[in-house]
Amino acid sequence: MYNIAICDDEQDFVAELEEMIRKYAGETGIEIRTTAFKNGLELTECNKIELDLIFLDIQMDTMNGMEAAKRIRKKDEKVSIIFLTSLAKYALAGYEYRAWNYIIKPITYVRLKNELDKWLKNYRRDDKKYILVQNGEGQHRIDLNTLRYLETYNRNIKLHTDKGEIISYKKMREFEAELTEAHFLRCHSSYLVNLLFVKRVGKLELELTTGEKLPISQPKRKLVMEKLADYWGDRL
Repeated sequence: MYNIAICDDEQDFVAELEEMIRKYAGETGIEIRTTAFKNGLELTECNKIELDLIFLDIQMDTMNGMEAAKRIRKKDEKVSIIFLTSLAKYALAGYEYRAWNYIIKPITYVRLKNELDKWLKNYRRDDKKYILVQNGEGQHRIDLNTLRYLETYNRNIKLHTDKGEIISYKKMREFEAELTEAHFLRCHSSYLVNLLFVKRVGKLELELTTGEKLPISQPKRKLVMEKLADYWGDRL
């Protein structure tokens, strides 16, 4: 799933852009979640989701797009930014903050589709480094290079990391959708494993570099072998 933010104080425009993104998702079959923000301050103070792309209006009250982009870049080097403006002269200044592109309002569906096609072609989900997990203890930022596997646990999900275990109330299928492109694989109905940690594969078992062993369900064994072969082959 891709998380896309729309930050603009023109609510009619936001609603129109969200509708076009939903249309694009429906046509392409790509899972996209949109989140709207009314101004730059609201955007920069949000830490609940990891964003992949931000449509950011330049001219806003409270905090304009340039100031918002400056703050965003201090804490996130990876998120893509597409500036929105009615005047091209403002957009060009946005490249100081490594903008992906800029779009002059009003935007047509054809322009949006072309822009998203190009962005998705070049955006590397391998660059995804962490996920955010919320539970009764608060919000946890989990580095994917430390997350070995996820396990169904008492109707919740237990995340096994190098720094300890964390409980999440999300469903396994939600994590699977979020992490598949980050090289996590569902080896069993109760387990989602990070291929980075797989050391050996047996008949119906995976051994991790930590010595831990996870089951492979018989129906999933062929897929597990194929995905592991692809993953290890890319790294030879």
